[in-house]
Parts: sequence; structure tokens; C-alpha cells
Amino acid sequence: MKPFAYTRVATTAAAIDAIQAPGAKVLGGGTNLVDLMREHIEQPDALVDVTALPFTKIHEREDGGVTIGAGVRNTAVAAHPAIRDRYPVLSEAILNGASGQIRNMATVGGNLMQRTRCLYFYDQAARCNKRQPGSGCDAIGGVTRMHAILGASESCIATHPSDMCVALAALDATVAVSGPHGERRIPFTEFHRLPGETPHIETALERGELITAVELPPLAWAKHSRYRKVRDRSSYAFALVSVAAAVRTDGDRIGEVRVALGGVAHRPWRAFEAERQLQGAPLTRERLQFAADAELAAARTFPHNHFKVELARRTIVSVLAELCGLGGER
Repeated sequence: MKPFAYTRVATTAAAIDAIQAPGAKVLGGGTNLVDLMREHIEQPDALVDVTALPFTKIHEREDGGVTIGAGVRNTAVAAHPAIRDRYPVLSEAILNGASGQIRNMATVGGNLMQRTRCLYFYDQAARCNKRQPGSGCDAIGGVTRMHAILGASESCIATHPSDMCVALAALDATVAVSGPHGERRIPFTEFHRLPGETPHIETALERGELITAVELPPLAWAKHSRYRKVRDRSSYAFALVSVAAAVRTDGDRIGEVRVALGGVAHRPWRAFEAERQLQGAPLTRERLQFAADAELAAARTFPHNHFKVELARRTIVSVLAELCGLGGER
């Protein structure tokens, strides 16, 4: 591991100042960053420990929403009564991710910033535009079973690994950040970037900006939400496909709907087309299937991940059918 400087900051201003230095990285729980340092993929000159900052609380707002500090541990989010009651999809997503030990250490801000688990990204002998811009992508033409079918590019077909972030995308969350130019809020669906020609630029954060909180809006009907993760084994495996969804029905029609997918794209994939097809639509399994097909019409597959299209379709329909009271997958 490359030698590095270590600083533990006590104020937001000190953190912003420290992370503006070239080669500086933010350290929260360290569950992803330290692993990448051991693999010599991340080689920071300095680590800025932000665990002493006052972002370790969950606040229930008067408007019915919830603000989650960036330093809150994943386990605490999943167990919080307001999250379990108002946003069960988020609690379920967190509990489907990693192991209990990792959830106890990992922070909300770190979860948003974690990097892909693409095997080619981790393999120093492989070409990877995310690890070394302009070098190429050996995943294309390689073993692609875990790779993206939506939003990929000729530069990168890696997928985003987070379960939590899929639920946050479905919930219309907002990311609060502070930086050299003050505070701003980024819609969650705009926080992570698609790869394009610059897959190494993964988020909308600007230099020196620090995540301070994630804000959940007051969606009363988000109580009726679910997260389903399809993976190779029941514990400690990344998603082949996952679905986060929330639905409000209005008689025999769908009143409101939110859907996001994991395991299929470079970022948590908000299924805007499926939502558009479902908003106000008849409450039928056929309509759910039509909406899923519409969302997946743009899928681009590779030799080993054709199955993801049908798997995603079936999972979308099954989750939505359950939430709509139509029963599970036939």
C-alpha cells in the first residue's frame, strides 16, 4: 500500500479545505476505499477522516420527510423506525446488501461513493477506462455475465454495486452537499453519471464537495414499497437484477408509481419509461408486462448477459404485481 497522510477533521469547513488537495480522499467507514487501496487501485496521497463531523443523525422533518446524515451507518438506517415504517423499500435494500459486519461500518455517504465491483476494474492486468482513462475496456469481449444492459457505452459496461442507492433512486431522494462555493442539493437520479467517454467520472460532485446528507421526500404512499434482489446466492452477493418499487393504487388504476433497477446499469437505473406507461393505467398484469418491456426495449446485451433482460422483466412484473395486489409471478 502506498504511504499516505491521515487527517481527522472536526468541522465541515476543515473537511472541505482538506479534500481540495490533489490526491485527497474522504474516509468514512472505509469498507470500499480501504479494499481498493489494498488492491493498489486507489492510491491516495491523503485520507481525510470525516467520522467526527456532525452528520451521524437521522432527523424526521415536520413535512413528513426524513433527513439522513452522510455519516449514519447503514445498519442504523435500516433499523430506524421511521425508515421501516415510511420507506420499507430502503430498509429492505440495505438488509439485502453486504454482511452485517460491513453494514455496521459502512456509512450512507460512502455507500453513494462506492465504486464498481467489475472484475476487470479490479484486475490490474486488464484494460479498464474507469481505472486508467483511455486504456480500453477488456470487459467488452470478455466475460460479461454481471455487466450492464442499459446505459452502457463503448468505454465501460460496468454496473453500480449498491442496493441502497437503487431504493434511494426510486424514492426521489436528494443528495445534500457542501463545498468551496457553498451548499447545493442534487436530485438522486442526477448524482451518479452514465459512463459515456469518461467512466472514471462517476458522480456529479465537484472538487472539494462533501456529501452531508440524503433527504427523503414526504411520500406517504412509499409505505407501500418493496425491494427484491436476484443474485447467485442468498448472502453476500451482488445483484444480477434488483427492483425497488413503490405504488399507490386508485381503484382499478395505478395512481402513482416509482421503479428503479439495480445490477443492470452503470448507475442505479430509474425506470422512467416504465413509470410513464403505468401512470394512470389499468391495474392489470398485462399492463405491467407492457411497461417492463417498454423500459427494457433499449437494452443492449453481450454474449453472457442476454438472460438479464428476461430476468429484469420478470422481476419488475412480479414486484409490481405484488404491490398492486395481483399476486406474484406466474
